[in-house]
Amino acid sequence: MREKTVEAKLVAAVKAMGGLAPKFTSPGYDGMPDRLVLLPNGILAFVELKAPGKKLRPLQVRRKTQLEGLGFSVYCIDRPEQIGGVLSEIQSP
Repeated sequence: MREKTVEAKLVAAVKAMGGLAPKFTSPGYDGMPDRLVLLPNGILAFVELKAPGKKLRPLQVRRKTQLEGLGFSVYCIDRPEQIGGVLSEIQSP
């Protein structure tokens, strides 16, 4: 399974919840997560998508730590089975 397949399933799941999952690009600031997850009631999280079994690169780990240090939720998904659990966690207060 490819990363694009996992990504498409995340986008569809977020849409089914009434949210958006736009691609996030940050020119000149490498290592940022792939997608923003925007859910009803002002809920926001960052999601990095990987092909099954792939891990975050060192720069991505640093960006994740930076964003979490600012109070944002950041997730890495490498299998479609993780999507439901991650979205439930994002919605939890």
